[in-house]
Amino acid sequence: MQRSPYLCIQFFMVYFLRMKKIVITSLCLLSATMVVADNVKEASFESVNDTSRVIDLDEVVVVAQPKEGLFLRQQPMSSSAFGMQDMQTLQVKSLGQLSDYIPSFVMPQYGSRLTSSMYIRGIGSRLNNSAVGIYYDYIPLMSKSAFNTHFYQLDRVDVLRGPQGTLYGGNSEGGIVRIYSKNPMNYQGTDVNLGLGMGLGQGRKAEVAHYHRPCDKFAFMVAGFYNSEDGFFHNTNLNESNDKIDEAGAKVRLMWKPSSRLTFDLTSDYQFTIQNGFPYGAYDADKDETADPSTTFMNTYRRQMVNTGLTVSYDLNGYLLTSTTSHQYLWDRMKMDQDYVPTDYLSLQQTQKMNAVTEEIVFRSKNASRWQHATGVFGSYQWFHIDAPVGFGQGMTDMLNAMMQRVLPATHQMTFDNFRVPGDFRTPQMNAAVFHESNLHLSDRLMATLGLRFEHHQIKNDYLTSALADITMTMTIPGRPAPMVMNIPYESTFESSLKKTSNQLLPKFGLTYRLCEDGSNVYAVVSKGYLAGGYNFQGFSDIFQMEMRSLGANFPRDGKVQHTADDQAQKDQQISYDAETTWNYEAGAHLNLFDHKVKADVALFYTQIRNQQISRMSADYGFGRIIDNAGKSYSCGVETALRGQAFDNHLMWGATYSFTHAKFKEYDDYDNAHNLISYKDKYVPFIPQHQFSVNGDYRFDVEDDILSSITLGFNVKGQGKTYWEANNDMYQKFYATLGAHLMFRLNQVEVDFWGRNLTNTNYHTFLVNSQMTNQSFAHQGNPLHAGVDLRMHF
Repeated sequence: MQRSPYLCIQFFMVYFLRMKKIVITSLCLLSATMVVADNVKEASFESVNDTSRVIDLDEVVVVAQPKEGLFLRQQPMSSSAFGMQDMQTLQVKSLGQLSDYIPSFVMPQYGSRLTSSMYIRGIGSRLNNSAVGIYYDYIPLMSKSAFNTHFYQLDRVDVLRGPQGTLYGGNSEGGIVRIYSKNPMNYQGTDVNLGLGMGLGQGRKAEVAHYHRPCDKFAFMVAGFYNSEDGFFHNTNLNESNDKIDEAGAKVRLMWKPSSRLTFDLTSDYQFTIQNGFPYGAYDADKDETADPSTTFMNTYRRQMVNTGLTVSYDLNGYLLTSTTSHQYLWDRMKMDQDYVPTDYLSLQQTQKMNAVTEEIVFRSKNASRWQHATGVFGSYQWFHIDAPVGFGQGMTDMLNAMMQRVLPATHQMTFDNFRVPGDFRTPQMNAAVFHESNLHLSDRLMATLGLRFEHHQIKNDYLTSALADITMTMTIPGRPAPMVMNIPYESTFESSLKKTSNQLLPKFGLTYRLCEDGSNVYAVVSKGYLAGGYNFQGFSDIFQMEMRSLGANFPRDGKVQHTADDQAQKDQQISYDAETTWNYEAGAHLNLFDHKVKADVALFYTQIRNQQISRMSADYGFGRIIDNAGKSYSCGVETALRGQAFDNHLMWGATYSFTHAKFKEYDDYDNAHNLISYKDKYVPFIPQHQFSVNGDYRFDVEDDILSSITLGFNVKGQGKTYWEANNDMYQKFYATLGAHLMFRLNQVEVDFWGRNLTNTNYHTFLVNSQMTNQSFAHQGNPLHAGVDLRMHF
């Protein structure tokens, strides 16, 4: 009996998800076998005449686009695109490193794969939801914890700046990152990439991938990697590297074209990470120096994730119908010493588990008419569970005992022991949306872009959290020879079931005017974006501390604190934060100069932000970070990017600069003494005011049977000033680092020697103030380091 291809694809997806460990191991062995057994081949690139693909000499590489029929530089937006060769030239190994070469885009190093915060044009979020979305092979990644991954076997990365809500929905108000793997229909052979970091931070990397097209209708790829780094920062209390990492993974991609109209594209990526993290050392502001990390125990992070997606495309003679279905799984565990000092104050062990399914169907034109349009529907459901118990060490217990003694009568004494705050949070989320975008060619030169999306978002929070402790109460009673001693099991519990629902209309209006036949154009666009609201998982330790202080002498005799409905409603309000909305106004130009030898892009933007979600420490004691809403803020600036070639393509160069001016217009908060503080006209934290990069590569051709060329390259990148808190008291001043590489190409082998931060510049990527110890702690940027990469293609 002949089986339906649809059933075969579905069977593979289910089997792969259930048996991922066995499949991944098999794929790695299969990949290694193919590397040894396969005959030597040249990479082949078929000519692309499918009009559903976006093709332009300005584009880095050809990719299919389910939603857009125009080249990036023909659209009314600011964007950057990087191909595989660009990323190798820049020695980019992660999205964070790539952000150094993108105007107004920053993805700081916060200490682990968990913390993957991104900021574009002054918009971003450190916790919970992201204001910048990521699409990986057309799959919208649903968890922010899955954003910071190992980069390998990629064809292209696009970064679209400004709200992309019309086509990409909520949580894309800052922009969108689109990541594309190599296409086995166009690329065949075996890739072997090896890397070695030398000296401080020594690392090892190995990647193996095989691409094969046994017939015109079917192609596949299998790949695996291992990456290990010894780390740069030594924990002086534990005598161990505080930032070492080991990670491995594999991915598979299957492409089947049973006919010229129908295409199935199945991809699945598995990654496992184990690392020491958060190497925060005590910062001395007067000397601008940071000590090595020194904690009670080692901060660690573990993560497993699988992202699987199936894209089905059908050509309808002038129209393209595309369906993308995905399942995403993530499990991770973080253990953090939250005080960052050897004395044991506070610890957090957070475990996350997520399952998510998404479905998106898009119908768009792919013809040469004056009306190009795309219409689609999107739906997702995410199951999310966080277990986040907080432990109190001896240092914190001593503080609590001293605090309670100050509020109790002289005849009473209360001693806490084994104090902990368990927390269980279940936050399922649901999204549904319908959208449309049209590009109308009003004349041969003028194009109007009109788009609208209706999005429904719902998030629930079923939580149970408690403060538990063993208490010894000693009371001195007049007339009695000995004090009365009672052992009391302290318990205070909050339990609730919450729900937030939001409906948003996300419009977009744009005009693009083509200046001349070479494709140069100017544009103006207005668009709306939003970042969904939600609930804080941290901060309950602070709530319980305030509650204990307020109880004082009224502490219950049985140790069980009773809460009224008003108490519960107040706590529900404390952990809730509202959605953030933006209106972005932008004008820019895409210019092709000197017979297309220089590409210039420039954009001016002004963004109004309402209810900006700000990450800050909990109010009274600073036990954990929470999200709060600022009233109003704004961001404005300029972005420029140049890239070009010279000397018969022997010299390839690029340069970027951006200026971002992001300030609060309305934002009030309270200090520890509950005095009102206004942050009006203060700079928004974590946003570099200036960013720039310059890079160049010159290729020397060599007439030799073995050595074909030598390439010498350099890059300089810098950013600053960056404020760390809303009060703007502490900041990272402007800094720059230098990198270089020397590559030898020997037929099908490339040997690339590289160095980063050759100036050994001292700078910080993050700083946090701890109210527990009244200290500041900073994450230093990586010092000078070097290595060599070996790339082979057979």
